[in-house]
Amino acid sequence: MAYTLVEAGMFQIIRSPLQLGTAIRNARKGRGWTQHDLSALSGLRQELISRIETGHEGTKLSSIHALFAVLDLDLVVEERNARNTQGTEDIF
Repeated sequence: MAYTLVEAGMFQIIRSPLQLGTAIRNARKGRGWTQHDLSALSGLRQELISRIETGHEGTKLSSIHALFAVLDLDLVVEERNARNTQGTEDIF
């Protein structure tokens, strides 16, 4: 299974906490927001946002959902297929 991040019609396959954190950071920066801005809007602590953006593995899904809601992102879960799998290095 792969998670697909959807923003403004663009899709990004996410297969690790670091990739998810990078995608969240890019979405935040794309809006010109600081971590403090995102913290105020999401109700999450800035320190938690920093941990998520650097790929911390112990993040609650509810925290990710809160960030996605504020950043206007969607999360799609789908099975992998030959079309979206480039190699085993993408899996881990």
